[in-house]
Amino acid sequence: MLKLAATLLLLSTLPAMAAPLPPDLAAAVRNYDVAQFRNDTETLGGLVRDDFVLVNSNGSLENKQQFLADYHLPGFHIAPYVWREPVQKFWGDGAVVGGLIHLHWTQDGKPQTRSLRIAYVWTKRGGRWQAIYAQVTRAS
Repeated sequence: MLKLAATLLLLSTLPAMAAPLPPDLAAAVRNYDVAQFRNDTETLGGLVRDDFVLVNSNGSLENKQQFLADYHLPGFHIAPYVWREPVQKFWGDGAVVGGLIHLHWTQDGKPQTRSLRIAYVWTKRGGRWQAIYAQVTRAS
């Protein structure tokens, strides 16, 4: 009995396994990714808050309007990507979702590629999830 109690005590001090994201947040994240692949600024516009801020990999800042304008540039297209080394932190009405991606895109008719670590901060207001902040960092 003492061994069982000691084992239970030890297990209770280990960090809990990350819980999956709530279904509505997981759907918002998935819809955001798909909207990027389709240059769907209407959907993206609904998935980012009006006070959204993007920190680009070169350190520049973009607001919501600037972020959405990128998708209207001639020849701009983001290819589908796969999240690696995912990060998912969730608390009540907030979350951080991100990880590593190998981004491939076309800009001005020229193919581009870059490995990036991305973190999105999501917030739930009025019953819906929206991104409020994103930071992109070049990965080697």
